[in-house]
Amino acid sequence: MTYIPNPMGVRVALLGLKVDRTTAALPQTTTGTIFTVSGGRVVITSLVGEVTTVLGSGANSLTLGYAPTVGVGDATVLGRGAVSLLTAPVGTHIAANPGGDPFVDLATQAGVALPAFGLLVDVGSVTVTTTGSVTGSVKWSITYLPFEDAGVVAAA
Repeated sequence: MTYIPNPMGVRVALLGLKVDRTTAALPQTTTGTIFTVSGGRVVITSLVGEVTTVLGSGANSLTLGYAPTVGVGDATVLGRGAVSLLTAPVGTHIAANPGGDPFVDLATQAGVALPAFGLLVDVGSVTVTTTGSVTGSVKWSITYLPFEDAGVVAAA
């Protein structure tokens, strides 16, 4: 007998719960909150953006980060640093990389590899910071596992 698994069930089993944020313009030369963590700690298993409106031609670097609002710690970069988004076309994928620079596929827009990701965070904000003011929009998605029963993530 053939068994065809439910795609959502497979994703939940591998990556946890998924929250999507409606496409929006990137913050302009500042930091903006894209997701909020509340109720308790969670484990972020993936953080992915997709360009939905071409990013302008001005110089612009993007950094993904996390800023706790309770507990111990300061705002931190999810990875080593910024990545250039100069004239990113529709379909470009951006993925957080805990050990290095964010992954960006500007060449083919075919997709980016999701690194093994398991970042335990407390109540706070998942952020995006840009160094330039350019037009364009990005749709963000995050997957997570509650580490504490009340831990949840919501789009900001």
